[in-house]
Amino acid sequence: MSALLEDSLSVAILRMLAQAPDDAGVSLPRLGKRLGQGASVLMRRLTLMGDAAIGGVRGPGWVRVVQHDDRWVAHLQAPGRAQVQTLPPLADENRD
Repeated sequence: MSALLEDSLSVAILRMLAQAPDDAGVSLPRLGKRLGQGASVLMRRLTLMGDAAIGGVRGPGWVRVVQHDDRWVAHLQAPGRAQVQTLPPLADENRD
């Protein structure tokens, strides 16, 4: 298991991006507001979750962050969707 999947913020980001309609992605301000994190914290985590090489090690390619005009938007990529499918359901998803 990837160390990123052991981190609650990374898992929360994956879950939130998976809920975006029609692969539209989620703006960083919206992501930050929902997760209670600042943009710099999110950008650092999203960088680790992307495909950039950091310290000579390429990331898993789960997300892609693009700039549309003056706003940054995070998108879930196919490898990220596959990871979301492996996550255990949330506690409230198990309720009848």
